[in-house]
Amino acid sequence: MGSDRLIIVSNRLPVTIRRTSNGLEAEPSSGGLVSALFPIFKAAGGCWVGWPGTGYATEIQKTLRRQCADYFFEPVFLTEAERSHFYQGCSNEILWPLFHDFPSRCNFDPAYWNAYRDATEKFADGVERVAHREDFVWVHDYHLMMLADALRARDLRLNLSYFHHVPFPAPDIFEKLPWRAEVLRGLLQFNHLGFQTDRDKKNFVRCVQRLYPGTRLHKIGARRLLSSGGMHTEIRTSPVSIDYQSVALEAGGSAVRGRAQELRQVFEGKQIILGLDRLDYTKGIPERLLGYRMLLENRPELRGRVVLLQVVVPSRQDIPEYVELKVKIEQLVSEINGKYGQPGWSPVVYLHRSVPLCELLGLYRAAHVALVTPLKDGMNLVAKEFCAARSDERGVLILSEFAGSAAELKEGAVLINPFDLESIASALQLALTMPDSDQRVRMRAMRDVIERYDLLQWFKSCCGRISLRNLEGGQSSDEFTDPFPLGLQTA
Repeated sequence: MGSDRLIIVSNRLPVTIRRTSNGLEAEPSSGGLVSALFPIFKAAGGCWVGWPGTGYATEIQKTLRRQCADYFFEPVFLTEAERSHFYQGCSNEILWPLFHDFPSRCNFDPAYWNAYRDATEKFADGVERVAHREDFVWVHDYHLMMLADALRARDLRLNLSYFHHVPFPAPDIFEKLPWRAEVLRGLLQFNHLGFQTDRDKKNFVRCVQRLYPGTRLHKIGARRLLSSGGMHTEIRTSPVSIDYQSVALEAGGSAVRGRAQELRQVFEGKQIILGLDRLDYTKGIPERLLGYRMLLENRPELRGRVVLLQVVVPSRQDIPEYVELKVKIEQLVSEINGKYGQPGWSPVVYLHRSVPLCELLGLYRAAHVALVTPLKDGMNLVAKEFCAARSDERGVLILSEFAGSAAELKEGAVLINPFDLESIASALQLALTMPDSDQRVRMRAMRDVIERYDLLQWFKSCCGRISLRNLEGGQSSDEFTDPFPLGLQTA
């Protein structure tokens, strides 16, 4: 673990290249993985291997390889067909629903799996181009579970670590995967495996033990070593976190406080319930709307006095299932507003767009309640960001017990079963009437947890002695918003 250079490998680079009428342009990639990793990457230095969002072009490759202070990018180029079958097919139609306990949504097309293996070889090519034996190669998420297998087949003796950002399912779910044995053997070829929660780690161990009866789990002090079929890997629970100090500092700035005040004035006399999610069926957005509708039905005195501000960030818009979900959400919003709305009051204010950082933090500061209801989630950083932004120690977090963050925030959050609409309605009633003193006790408990185990502690738990030479003195907000500071000037 004492290597001098960090190599991060993920499906996407933290920068996405777009072709426009003005030539090539770079913009920050979206998603929780980039938000969590990029500040650490800039501090550690090294190389990030991933897809840049476009097809091969010599000028893109040359520009991305250009040194940016202490770090650079190594692009992996995929054809449109590979993207269709590897990303949209295997990743989003098989692995994503399966790992989130939705096997009925899976399309186990063998062509998808073949494309997954082929794409893995291209990522292995990228790693082989830049990695040296002394480097620490940190691979991220379910898109690249077979990368160690591809690299070991090339006889590359690298220090390989893998972090699983999404849930790992129980054996009865995982065993529905036709290529279950290959995936488990592939994961066991990493030197280290990290999971978000103890439940995910235990599910992985149970899956390996069921398929490989000779598997042994060894305890060496605080470490856990899994041995199976001559392969040995260290497994650990390392819940991903946020840069608490940076979020808290930015949220306390005048721009954010001003935006929060503007929102409070727009919804003057009303308590704001905030829902903020990427468009995905795992986030429980329809269930949330139905629970809110039940609250308005059962508590007519709240009509005109509360508002659900639901922000849905566009995602996977070329996948029919996500298009259908968007239509379903919009129909529910329309039904609720049509039935319960009054002149001058809409029960639900719905926004379908990305949210800039200042506005995002302003929403966190303005909300009386954050309603986070995933049906299944690896972690959910929205819950942690909401708490970090609340230096006033006000606000109530309603959190699904099936979010990974519930394991850490259970002492302060109001936990609910998102499949139970009455549970959602009751939790909202409790949150909207909770005394300030109780809010402070709960919020302080959650903020303490996040401050103690922040982004830096997560990195240390995963990457040992990798030096963060540029992290001294904290990070500015620019670290979160400018992942490609040199820009692209290519015509």
